[in-house]
Amino acid sequence: MTTNQLDRPLRLGTRASPLAMAQAYETRTRLCAAHGWPEEMVEIVSVTASGDKILDRPLADIGGKALWTKELDAWLFEGEIDFSVHSMKDVETLRPEQFCIAAVLPRADVRDVLVGSPSIDAIPPGARVGTSAPRRAAQMLHARPDLTIVGFRGNVATRLAKLQAGEADVTLLAAAGLQRLDQSSVGTALSEHDWLPAPAQGAIGIESLVANTAVRAWLSAIDDRPTHDAVMAERALLAALGGNCHSPIAVLTTHHDTSLTLRAAIYSPDGAERIEAHETFAAGDLAGPTRLAQRLLEQAPESVTVHFSGA
Repeated sequence: MTTNQLDRPLRLGTRASPLAMAQAYETRTRLCAAHGWPEEMVEIVSVTASGDKILDRPLADIGGKALWTKELDAWLFEGEIDFSVHSMKDVETLRPEQFCIAAVLPRADVRDVLVGSPSIDAIPPGARVGTSAPRRAAQMLHARPDLTIVGFRGNVATRLAKLQAGEADVTLLAAAGLQRLDQSSVGTALSEHDWLPAPAQGAIGIESLVANTAVRAWLSAIDDRPTHDAVMAERALLAALGGNCHSPIAVLTTHHDTSLTLRAAIYSPDGAERIEAHETFAAGDLAGPTRLAQRLLEQAPESVTVHFSGA
């Protein structure tokens, strides 16, 4: 394949869930529009990820975020696909050195949506909150220690069905995912300033092999630099904190002309302890997130730092 034209369709790997497929279609549409290709020049290849198969246990107990990526990683290594699409929120912080995030699409809504109640204050006393995300659980318990957390995993339709079946009274979903599934009318979006999002929430990333310079060049045409800078900063914060699937971390990025401000909070899993700090730094300066991580960990009690290996 030359850099000017394709002599065969490119193969885009994705998870087979409805949301992942929606992200793959968006990626294909943007890439083909950027280069003037017909859509059949990007073939979508789907796989049912391990994380989509095992729904009865928390992700952290069965292998963490790698369960969303390992099948696609194997295909990318072996040349079965040319690039893969991920929800960046679900991509583990440390990736194989042969891979690179070649493009990040313009970020969608970063907010969480509360389903089952018009507001956090309006949730009935002692109600059950369905979530398997440590960040959501800790934030909710910090705001409402009277509530009970019940494990809730699965795609959007599965979690909404569990809520309808009475397995919990309320749940939380990502606004970006609902929008991509044309379900924006579901629930009430929570202010991102009062309820901080997950690192990289709302961002779609496209990964390729570092060595595949042609694919990287094509993907660069759909890379949204402000989103890319924010996502890399948030992932650098995760890495410096030593966060994992058990670690309650929330972060909101604000863009300025040439700099970013990261506002972050870390929690004890029971929500009793909350430490917040912020840092402003030049876009692309990954030392800024490291300074922020150090400050958060220095201020945090052991009940929090025990869940972070960066301490």
